[in-house]
Amino acid sequence: MRILIIDDEPGMHDSYRRSFAPAAGHAGALDAMAVELFGDNDDGDADAAPAMAFTLTHAMQGIEGVTAVEASIARGEKYAVAFIDVRMPPGIDGKETAKRIRALDPDINLVIVTGYSDFSPLEISRAAGPADKIFYIAKPFEVAEVTQTATALAHRWQVDLELAAAREALAAQIVTLKEQSHELAANESRAIHIANHDPLTEAPNRLAFRRALTDRARSDATFAVAMVDLDRFKLVNDTLGHLAGDELIRIICTHLQDSVPAGGMVARLGGDEFGIIFDSPGAEAAAMECERILRGCCGTFKVLGHSVQGGASIGVIASAPTELRDPTDLMRRADLALNDAKREGRGIVRVFDESMDENIKLRRRIEGGLSRSIEKGELKLVYQPIVAREGLEVVGFEALLRWNTDDHGPISPAVFIPIAEESNLIHELGDWVLAESLAVLGEWPGQYVSVNFSPRQFRRHNFVGRIMESVQRAGIEPNRVQIEITETAIFDDADRAAETLYKLRQMGFRIALDDFGTGYSSLYNIRKFALDCLKIDRSFIDGMGRERESAAIVQSIVHLGRSLGLGVIAEGVETEAQVQALRVAGCSHLQGYFFSRPVDLEIATEIAHRRFMAEPETDAVEDDAEPLLGNGTHG
Repeated sequence: MRILIIDDEPGMHDSYRRSFAPAAGHAGALDAMAVELFGDNDDGDADAAPAMAFTLTHAMQGIEGVTAVEASIARGEKYAVAFIDVRMPPGIDGKETAKRIRALDPDINLVIVTGYSDFSPLEISRAAGPADKIFYIAKPFEVAEVTQTATALAHRWQVDLELAAAREALAAQIVTLKEQSHELAANESRAIHIANHDPLTEAPNRLAFRRALTDRARSDATFAVAMVDLDRFKLVNDTLGHLAGDELIRIICTHLQDSVPAGGMVARLGGDEFGIIFDSPGAEAAAMECERILRGCCGTFKVLGHSVQGGASIGVIASAPTELRDPTDLMRRADLALNDAKREGRGIVRVFDESMDENIKLRRRIEGGLSRSIEKGELKLVYQPIVAREGLEVVGFEALLRWNTDDHGPISPAVFIPIAEESNLIHELGDWVLAESLAVLGEWPGQYVSVNFSPRQFRRHNFVGRIMESVQRAGIEPNRVQIEITETAIFDDADRAAETLYKLRQMGFRIALDDFGTGYSSLYNIRKFALDCLKIDRSFIDGMGRERESAAIVQSIVHLGRSLGLGVIAEGVETEAQVQALRVAGCSHLQGYFFSRPVDLEIATEIAHRRFMAEPETDAVEDDAEPLLGNGTHG
């Protein structure tokens, strides 16, 4: 350890040399000083630490000492302690010397050694502070006094340097973490943009369009939904190539965006089809706006040096706040109007009317039949296994509702669930599904059943109490029931939904967020609501092998779930390649046709007792597995 001695008396330097000369050791009288600075050792042994070796540098004047400090800093061999005499005529005094040294080296410990009192300790501290790095020894001093002081302060100097280095390293880590946080935020922003925009035109895609349409449907506005399809677009692709086709799509998209009324939205839904949403007081005004938009799509366009004759057909529906406004139904009706426009010769606008929808009568017949389906015994549940990534253990089954009518044969849940949702029939169906699902748990050796609940069920009065009563009546533990809900179910009233989910979790139920990534997904939702797992929508799993965007979204959802301590279930797993990719990504659970189609209770019970899915199931009872109750997926 390096020590600097500054004194104008040669005899004092000799005293310092003798003080720091190697000796047999001292039981120093001033051990208390070290104890006061560093605390006592646990065993009370003040001599437990090895003796410290000192290298002395001697300076006869203050300026010489300051120069020595400058040189030591330049060499990277800084002094731990400087012993400074106060009176050193004819040069600068000890106070000025201490001040200049402190300005050069903030870490050095200064010991003022004097037999006089020219300056008070307060004056010296103000000049060369801080006060906790300035100490005092009176002349004449004892050898032990000097060595004890030097040893204690050298130890302190070393500890201070190590602490400063640790703080610097911590600060660097904080900077790195902030940079990583900014990078993650940027990546999330890019992922959200990719998930909601068409890569060819940079316009909103179908997902963003449906989300905007859902928001508009919840408002009090009167608005119109239009579907636009390019006429004879295939001819452009076939004659000029796909690059020309892509360029024409970009040109038309730009025109649509420039023509849409203020506050409206244009989205590319896929291929040569676009969707438009805009405010409109009624059907007549909406048709006039679409006629104006259509005129801009018709004409000659320059596409990669070629003259191309453009044209389009438009179907539109106007929706008032007093009407039932289901986004899926609005898009379907606008599509019906578009199909009618194409049948009528293309290049025209058609407004939807009820005569176009032959399904309306069928919907009414379905609603009537659905109200009697339970008493007629036409409903049944099938079950699709949910397997753990490691070992492919069957941990649960998703219950899927099926309706096989006497009059019309099997009817898809995608057809009858929206109809039930529009009426109170959804509650009657939901109660039946829950009761049937709970009844089968007694036949399974520990697996849980996953039951879907629609948005209307979730908003039902005393929803939590009804479920808890059903579980208690069935004698089932709540942790064997997984409640699947979509983001649509919780987004209408987020605060109420958060309270409902919290109560369910407190009672022991599992909570799964279904179709994750297709609704109002955000970090805020995940943090706000009490969840156990995320279910990745099958559309992303299906696109993993073809689209980098889908693979990136799946990877992001898995990492998000794992970082938040949530399970992640991949739906729609159909190939071995998907299984391997999802396993590598870290997806905790898998569900889909690769393991088993939805099966009857008897087969599900056999699978439950077998516990492990060693081979893919191929003996399923159904080839037409459909979306489940509550808009879930069949895997």
